[in-house]
Amino acid sequence: MSLPFSRATAVVVALLPCLATAAPLSLEAALQLAAQRSETARAARAGVLSAREASHAAAQLPDPTLRVGIDNLPATGPDRFHTARESMTMKRIGISQEWLSADKRAARQAAADAAVGRETVQAQAAAAETRLQTALAYLDAFYAGESLKLATLMEHHAHEELEASRARLSSAAGSSQDVLALTGAQGVSEDETAEIRQQQNAARIALQRWVGVQLDELLPASAVVLPTEEVYVAKHPTVAAMQRDADVARQAAAVTASNRKPNWTWELSYGQRTGYSDMVSVGVSIPLPVAPGERQDRDTAAKLALAEKAEAGLAEATRAATAEYRALLGDAQRLQQRIDRYRTGVAVPAGQRTAAAMAAYRSNQGSLATLFEARHAEVEAQRKLLALQRDLARTHIQLAFRPLTAEVAQ
Repeated sequence: MSLPFSRATAVVVALLPCLATAAPLSLEAALQLAAQRSETARAARAGVLSAREASHAAAQLPDPTLRVGIDNLPATGPDRFHTARESMTMKRIGISQEWLSADKRAARQAAADAAVGRETVQAQAAAAETRLQTALAYLDAFYAGESLKLATLMEHHAHEELEASRARLSSAAGSSQDVLALTGAQGVSEDETAEIRQQQNAARIALQRWVGVQLDELLPASAVVLPTEEVYVAKHPTVAAMQRDADVARQAAAVTASNRKPNWTWELSYGQRTGYSDMVSVGVSIPLPVAPGERQDRDTAAKLALAEKAEAGLAEATRAATAEYRALLGDAQRLQQRIDRYRTGVAVPAGQRTAAAMAAYRSNQGSLATLFEARHAEVEAQRKLLALQRDLARTHIQLAFRPLTAEVAQ
């Protein structure tokens, strides 16, 4: 590779972030960027991988045990510590294996699969939370920009009013009090614009925390599909997590209950003697549960109590998710009604009033002050309408993005 080509490549790579932010950013693109760089989601996926690897070993038998030793080695006398002089001395090598029944292995496999399901839900919850927070940050940044446009327009109107008042004062048609009042009004408008610009900067930084790129322009968010109550509750992160916790608790109780039947251990060994026949030994070790009612049964009862606790938590989480959905849906419906009513009853008449004042002023039938007042009222109506639209969009985002999605990036 030539040096000029290397330098050109480096320049292109350095300019990629700038080129990437030149085009307006959409909500869908922001969600994709956030999903790709989310460390929380990556940690959750690592948890899923860990649980899957552990599940592969859950149903396996324990490793066999190699046993090597010397039996009946003389400890005193002339043959002390000699392995080849005493006929009873035997060099032994053997192997033992603890045996788990098929039912126990199936119970352990089911418990491991339940743990995988729980980690999968946690990964989905992390992805859903990333999407939700990114979408909310996107809305805050977008509506902050729209609010800044209205504030800038209000500042422009205040400047025009001040200039008109100064012109009237120079022609002796106005008063110095009007000029001072409008000067203060312009200062207030400039301060409001600066405040909203500060809010926009904070909102863009919050969004950049998720998408990782600097933002110049945001596209309006498209309409989202709202889930039904049944889907929302079933896929709510807390409900889904509690459901998996209950599954894990039930499977853990089943594993503990299977321990009431002890595991047998068989052993096979080969013994070598000097000058005599070699020996083969076969044995089985069987634990004896002398007090199952005080040990194994109580362990099982403890696990069953934990399963009942998880089921109670699931029921409570279901109720909370149902109430949350109904509250959000009610808020969305009422906000939509307020938006329709405010647009029809306030915003549209305010625009019509401005148009009428403008027509009257151009025909010398209305005053400039009336026109300025009408424009102020129209901008204030637009700002109020914008705030209602922002609240409605945030409510829709919470309804649509809080439930889990089936996709978990690998």
